[in-house]
Amino acid sequence: MRVSCLQENLAKGLSVVSRAVAPRSTLAVLGNVLLEAKDNQLRLAATNLDIGINCWIGAQVEDEGATTVPARILAEFVNSLPSEKIEMDLAVRTQTLHLRCARSQANIRGIDAAEFPIIPTVDNGDGPEATAELLEGSTIALETDGLRTMIDQVIFAAATDESRPILTGVEVSFQGDRLTMAATDGYRLSVRSVELTAPLGEDLTVIVPARSLGELARVLADADTERPVQVTVTQPRNQILFRVWGKPGDGKGSFHKVDVVSQLIEARFPDYRTIIPRAFETRTVVSTEAFLQAVRRAYLFARDNANIVRLTIQPPQGQEPGTLRLTATSAEMGDNINELDAQVEGSPLEIAFNARYLIDVLSQIPQPQVVLETTQTNRPGTLRPLGMGNEEFLHVIMPMQPRG
Repeated sequence: MRVSCLQENLAKGLSVVSRAVAPRSTLAVLGNVLLEAKDNQLRLAATNLDIGINCWIGAQVEDEGATTVPARILAEFVNSLPSEKIEMDLAVRTQTLHLRCARSQANIRGIDAAEFPIIPTVDNGDGPEATAELLEGSTIALETDGLRTMIDQVIFAAATDESRPILTGVEVSFQGDRLTMAATDGYRLSVRSVELTAPLGEDLTVIVPARSLGELARVLADADTERPVQVTVTQPRNQILFRVWGKPGDGKGSFHKVDVVSQLIEARFPDYRTIIPRAFETRTVVSTEAFLQAVRRAYLFARDNANIVRLTIQPPQGQEPGTLRLTATSAEMGDNINELDAQVEGSPLEIAFNARYLIDVLSQIPQPQVVLETTQTNRPGTLRPLGMGNEEFLHVIMPMQPRG
């Protein structure tokens, strides 16, 4: 193998795939990144067997070939190099990769590419796909920015505790002309739904690990928003693949395309629809930014008291407007009170929520106003942006019982 590429492109590609490298594994090759030079492209790949990432960058290939080298040392060395061309040569007998850039060079010992697990890809008429395994299944194209927004608005609600693996996933459902994502950790629920311009052709529901969608969202931040993301669910329905295209431009610090492949969670997702409140007794409309900043201030005191922040909702009284008051108390630090003007319909109410959870959801609402619907002190509340359809985005949050 003999190949050369720009330092910025190799650094970018390594940053994309390195997050799929297994930090600790009994298989040494899973700590490596695959380098495959073919068809004037360099394919980088990494996997921990749950998630795999293929990333193609532009390169000049003199001799085709492949190897795997330790991901950490390669990424750290490449990031330390100047923004110039990197030349790489592989000594096949010893599996040693020689790198040269400007006046620096290094030899990194690797493992034969034949020992690296195959990471699937799709054949969409874009030319040869190196030695990756081709997938067949149900495929749909999704708008890039919209997909990233959906992911950001649900994954934070997924559980991180592996004791209930099903809750570490996001239910992704294609039903007719709608795509819905839902995630819950048992204390909160986020549901995001959009209308599809072109339906999948069959109803399909899968559970994707939230971590996999998080990695996809990071890739989408550098994607070409003019080209849709290609989503393929395999025929056995045990894997999902997202193909993302890089931004057009001068080719510096960019990738050509990326495949994010994830195993699916095979279990039955909880019927979250049964916990979504169907009615409310108090409806509060407040500025999203003002609410968020008030919760952040309250959190400074609430974090020493189980993150509890009390919300006191008061309807208009005479000439006085409706108000939303936030109170947080710390036995050691003191207390904090924030009062906001609000449009309040219904009965007065005092309810307590986890401040951290409120910050998570309010940070993902770009609309200027948010609606909080509540019923009783011990019943869940519902947050939704004002100006969106009821089924576009909603967040259900369980109340907390204040101490003392």
